[in-house]
Amino acid sequence: MGTNQNSSDSLLDRISNMPEDKKPGKLKIFFGYAAGVGKTCAMLSAAQEEQKNGVDMIAGYIKPHGRRETSSLIEGIELLPPLEILHKDAVIQEFDLDRAIRRGPEVILLDELAHTNALGCRHTKRYRDVEELLKAGINVYTTVNVQHIESLHDVVASITGISVHERIPDSVFDSADQVELVDIEPDDLIERLAKGEIYREEQERQAHAHLYSKEKLIALREIALRYTANQFKRIEMKISPQEMDNRFYAKEHILVCLSSAASNKKVIRTAARMADAFHGDFTALYVETPESKQLKQKSKEELMWNLRLAEQLGAQIATVYGEDIPGQIAEYANTSRVSKIVMGRSHNNRKRWFTKPNLMDRLTVSAPSIDIYIIPDTQPSPNNRFPPYARPPQLTLADTAKTVGILAVCTMIGLWFHFLGFREANIITVYILGVLLNAMVTKGRLYSAATSVLSVLVFNYFFTEPYFSLQAYDSGYPVTFLVMLSASFITSTLTMRVKEQARQSAQKAYRTEVLLETSRKLQQAKDIPAIINETAIQMVKLLDRTVIFYPVQQGILSKPIIFAKEKSAVDPQNYTGSNEYAVADWVYKNNKRAGATTDTFSAASCLYHAVRGGDTVFAVAAVVMDQEDPLEVFEKSLMIAMLGESALALEKETLNERQKESSIQIQQEQLRANLLRAISHDLRTPLTSISGNAGILIGNDKVLSEEQKKGLYTDIFDDSMWLINLVENLLSITRIDNGSLNLNLQAELMEEVIAEALLHINRNSKEHFINTVLDDELMMAKMDSRLIIQVLINIVDNAIKYTGIGSHITISARCEEQWVIVEIADDGPGVPDESKTKLFEMFYTANNVRGDGRRGLGLGLSLCKSIVNAHGGTIEVKDNFPQGTVFRFTLQAEEVNVHE
Repeated sequence: MGTNQNSSDSLLDRISNMPEDKKPGKLKIFFGYAAGVGKTCAMLSAAQEEQKNGVDMIAGYIKPHGRRETSSLIEGIELLPPLEILHKDAVIQEFDLDRAIRRGPEVILLDELAHTNALGCRHTKRYRDVEELLKAGINVYTTVNVQHIESLHDVVASITGISVHERIPDSVFDSADQVELVDIEPDDLIERLAKGEIYREEQERQAHAHLYSKEKLIALREIALRYTANQFKRIEMKISPQEMDNRFYAKEHILVCLSSAASNKKVIRTAARMADAFHGDFTALYVETPESKQLKQKSKEELMWNLRLAEQLGAQIATVYGEDIPGQIAEYANTSRVSKIVMGRSHNNRKRWFTKPNLMDRLTVSAPSIDIYIIPDTQPSPNNRFPPYARPPQLTLADTAKTVGILAVCTMIGLWFHFLGFREANIITVYILGVLLNAMVTKGRLYSAATSVLSVLVFNYFFTEPYFSLQAYDSGYPVTFLVMLSASFITSTLTMRVKEQARQSAQKAYRTEVLLETSRKLQQAKDIPAIINETAIQMVKLLDRTVIFYPVQQGILSKPIIFAKEKSAVDPQNYTGSNEYAVADWVYKNNKRAGATTDTFSAASCLYHAVRGGDTVFAVAAVVMDQEDPLEVFEKSLMIAMLGESALALEKETLNERQKESSIQIQQEQLRANLLRAISHDLRTPLTSISGNAGILIGNDKVLSEEQKKGLYTDIFDDSMWLINLVENLLSITRIDNGSLNLNLQAELMEEVIAEALLHINRNSKEHFINTVLDDELMMAKMDSRLIIQVLINIVDNAIKYTGIGSHITISARCEEQWVIVEIADDGPGVPDESKTKLFEMFYTANNVRGDGRRGLGLGLSLCKSIVNAHGGTIEVKDNFPQGTVFRFTLQAEEVNVHE
């Protein structure tokens, strides 16, 4: 039974299993000038030699064409099972891309690079499969003929008389790391055809016999040799880009003009060959005019194909908007420093007595310093009844009623003027005014032309002698009618033009406003979600379509964010299924567009673009295309520009976040350095004291008195407790800085918390007067009691250390609105004003002299601030009157449940 890749439920799994971050594989092309020169045999022979050297080699897809030599060379090479696709009750065998990537060989053989895949494969073209294989780190050997090169299509078709539909962009050929020309003499090739070594069936040989004339084969061989030689030059330049820059210091810039004509493809290919020959930049420009909106569907499709062809041939697409086509082309060319302009000219046999300057003449005047190349159109001009942008006039009841009404009003005013004795010139002015008004209130030129003609007829019928007749006795009346008709036509034409220009200006102003607003809002966005949100909103406003964004978070494509357009008739949830997500994931991993209107996952309902900065993809933007017309060229250009601006904003924000992380890391490194420096300095004193006192006790145990021993024991205990408190503070600060501190918030009685803290304070507290004052014995606060007890211990110990013996220390707590305010006040020497702002900084110690002469590390108060802030409170220090210091911090109050 056949399978279908696009509809398979395992599509996401297959794409998710793609290897990432691998070194790209290398592409080797076996190139020939005609079928039968031996490309496949040369590829298989090279594969056999590589396999003998231990290279892991598989044949992805080889078409033997019934040739014995080809079949014999395949023997011994692992064959990849084909992908079977059910299409119209028939099973079609195609190359299985997913299986090849899972197998992951060193080299894979893939015949017919220009092959078009069957409907249901991931990619429309096989060369897209090759690009994905190369990205997965797999080397590829493949074959292609000269007639399959896109830029050579017109040249080869003129020789063979056959237009080949399966073609590859020149960029694919140019990207090859190695090209091997498989050459054979034309006489030998003709002999092989006669022996049936190329086509086995006699009918096939006869069908292709006209292609194997010696003259045609010589011409094709020459083209292949020349094209291969150019490829060798490109490979050299890729090896030494500095030499390339020095060699081509005056770089050419080729501009090709896009149109909706079928012959424009020839112009694009010619321009691509010129850009390749001059090693210059290549730009394709499309000038969107007011008439572009009225293009017929066939012309729109031709325009899209021409646009995609230019992209495939490596052109940078640019779009401008305006009514003066040569003026817009010249302005863009002068601004972009274009050196050569390539454009087509249609075949036209009609001669006119009066002709205005054509586009080429006007462009030559506008850009006299730029070389202009005209590519003639040798195709027969289609016998269109209407030009490509014109449509048959559409009659509407509303516009018809407006036209009849305006004529009736003008006639009534004319009769009134005639009754009052006004001259005929005044009545003519009324009708001209009616024509002007009609052009303003109706759509299309048909009603303006009809009003002009009817105005002359009505004027003749009612206001010229003989009255109520279309005859005119006066010889001057025909001139009057002609002047009136001309004035009416000119007036209506100018009015329609002004109206169209007003609409065009409004549209340009709206689009410009959207872009400017996008730029302004992206600059004001504070973080990555805000940037994505603003970008999506502006895209919906610009395109009037539903937009879906897939942000990238920690290297993974996150869940879609839907931005639906107003009055959307479809459910956006229908476009976020597993298959659509798989396409977005593929775009993220490959940094290429895919989906509807592309050659990759063309059956998808959305058009997917990577929001990228260089090789980094920040998000994937999807535009819902199901039940919608394809994007216009100008809309697409604006969308790409908008996504580019969004990528810049995302890249800037990412860099800012990385800079913040680097800054935090630098601060942490400084913290470690300061901590080590402080520990190495300040731990020496207590450790020396402990070891010294312990040594005295060990060596002089019998000599020392009990009072002396007690003093030494006390010093050892004090130094040990100082070290214990220091280590506890260091561990707490480490947990807070690492974000591993988990608060266990519960309602606690302040009286119990304070009492517990007083049990663990410095033993020297007996030398001070410590009392507790509570406004309410049942006062409760929301806290992690273990941490708040440590805060109280640190602040009370700090008061004990820096105040003299006999000082008074008061711990008080009171409620104010939603907060519990805790204060620890002492009557010591106080804290200088210049130290109050720095007191809670890490490693800062005031210049107070402690009784034991030991300097603290400055960690205790810093830890207190971190703990209180983690509880959502604040901490501060202020003077105590008349003398001393007050430490004040707040906690969230908790109501007492009296029913418990």
